[in-house]
Amino acid sequence: MTTRQPRPDRVPVAIIGGGFSGAAVAWHLLRLRPGLERVVIIEPRAELGRGLAYSAADPSHRINVPATRMSLIPDQPTHFNDWLEASGALEADPAARRSEGRNFPARAVFGTYVAEQLTALGPRVRHIVAAAEAVEARGDVYRIRTSDGAAVEAGIVVLAVAHAPPSPPTGLARALAGHPRFLPDPWKAGALEALRPDDRVLIVGTGLTMADLVATLDRRGHRGAIVALSRRGLRSRGHPAAQHEPYGDFATDPARTADALVKRIRAAVAKAVAEGKSWHCVLDQVRLQGSTIWNALPLSERARLLRHLRPFWDVHRFRIAPQVEEVLDRSIAAGTLRLRAASLQSVERSGEAIAVSFRDRRTGTVTRETFDAVLTATGPAHGRVFADNPVLAALERAGLARPDPLRLGIEVTADGRAIGRDGVPTQDLYVAGPLARGTVGELMGLPDVTNYAIRIAGAVATRLAADADSDGAATLYASAR
Repeated sequence: MTTRQPRPDRVPVAIIGGGFSGAAVAWHLLRLRPGLERVVIIEPRAELGRGLAYSAADPSHRINVPATRMSLIPDQPTHFNDWLEASGALEADPAARRSEGRNFPARAVFGTYVAEQLTALGPRVRHIVAAAEAVEARGDVYRIRTSDGAAVEAGIVVLAVAHAPPSPPTGLARALAGHPRFLPDPWKAGALEALRPDDRVLIVGTGLTMADLVATLDRRGHRGAIVALSRRGLRSRGHPAAQHEPYGDFATDPARTADALVKRIRAAVAKAVAEGKSWHCVLDQVRLQGSTIWNALPLSERARLLRHLRPFWDVHRFRIAPQVEEVLDRSIAAGTLRLRAASLQSVERSGEAIAVSFRDRRTGTVTRETFDAVLTATGPAHGRVFADNPVLAALERAGLARPDPLRLGIEVTADGRAIGRDGVPTQDLYVAGPLARGTVGELMGLPDVTNYAIRIAGAVATRLAADADSDGAATLYASAR
């Protein structure tokens, strides 16, 4: 006897991924379309709005920009900070307050704020606590299969999927496969429990992830020496003592080459410094005008910028909270943390001891050190996102989506639709979040992600309105139960 499968739930809009990007799209879409009865978010985590970044339970992991610049509602920039003051979260974490009047709470607190905003929408947001495993086009709808064995049919799908996890260097992964303290993904639940207080630790990468790992190890009372390694040895910068408005203009007659862009930025920094400002406000303006700057560059110049300048941009653009900066400074001063500009030459394992040879970037000298643990902090493996995400892999096989030319994520149109195998935009399939940055440009910091989520919500709202006006599918789904 054949078991009859239940009819798939039908909805006007389904969002795959319930981290900040997916939550922001849902929140703003329902604000734009008050008559829309339901939006489904497919997310395996128990709470919406957190994702990987804001699920962190570690109190030493703090937001990287002041709370007054972290808002779900850009036209109310102090919305989160006001919530902080009213919620009592600051009283529970006095270290979140800084003497300069800026608040840097734990990231999990921001996740709680976003989750509360979604909860306030009530049953208009339906959370399917499962992972999306495949998406296929069936006529005028998309059918989404989920890990709990159910299916959802939606007229419009928004992909708000996460970054791929870090990808360690191939030689490192091969040499240390099976080692109990080789952590290719240190954020995997319970991973750091393998480390012992006196372990000598090598961290591969010197950016934001490294800073968070050092802060975590410091909080846990780690005593062993830590070496953080990258080709340039650059660490993320901190925030200025005084805040200034964004400075400079890079959108008027934008640069057409990476070299010209660098010259303009350097000139603006020199001018800002002469006026008593720091470089931070210039980089803030570059970020705000990032999409215009990016889209003015030919593909070859975008590739040059990524190849030669991205590490410098990352450490100036993605700043660390002052509490984390203090941990790094203290550890470096005490000699327990060393930053090295070097490349890995060889990795050998003898029992549980790990011998690593480095080639110094400046002198070319090869040195050898022994460690007890190796952690990967190289950041998301953007180039592997289609290979590692089953939904994107299925969409690519079906010709509905493809990687962008620079392999930063998913190729999209100006209005956020995925581009398929033949270069044709895929109808009613939108992309939210940082994986659209190959087309959009600067799309990693929360203010930029929020503004882009609003753009996607606006595009979806417009599409729903067009369908409603033509008595199309969205009208049918809006009344479905």
